[in-house]
Amino acid sequence: MLSVTEHKKIEFSSDMITQFDEIVTHYPEGKHKSALLPILHLVQAEYGWVSPEVMDKVAAYLNIQPIEVYEVATFYTMFFLRPQGKFVLEVCRTGPCCLVGAEKIMDYIEKTLGVKEGEVTEDGKFSWRGVECLAACGMAPVLQIGPEYNFYEKLTEQSVDQLIEELKNRT
Repeated sequence: MLSVTEHKKIEFSSDMITQFDEIVTHYPEGKHKSALLPILHLVQAEYGWVSPEVMDKVAAYLNIQPIEVYEVATFYTMFFLRPQGKFVLEVCRTGPCCLVGAEKIMDYIEKTLGVKEGEVTEDGKFSWRGVECLAACGMAPVLQIGPEYNFYEKLTEQSVDQLIEELKNRT
């Protein structure tokens, strides 16, 4: 792992730069900072998370200050600021879901995967975290799985087991 003072050189592929260039065309001249969110989504899809080095490179591409990228990446919870598993199980932890067992499901996921919230399994396949409202209160408890953001509703320990088994078998 790099220390805070070390820097890993990041080079975006020509395909990624082409995608950035296309995104920037959607915004008026001088307002290219508006492309920051979709560019961060692309970068995270490529690298799995948004490292400080990646944020610096995005800032350079958009000709903005690195702090402007950091502010956005740290504000929105959909951006991961440290490495995650291939599959990120995000469990709704707000009141309605907790009333019908979300906390129990989170405890079960922790026990089943053998990692605490925010950690990554040894095989690199899974991480999990509690998130704010997923807007499916009537189907609680619910979780979504990134990076595809598929929803799974009315969770039980058995449905979580089945889901984890299905994900383990994906390449």
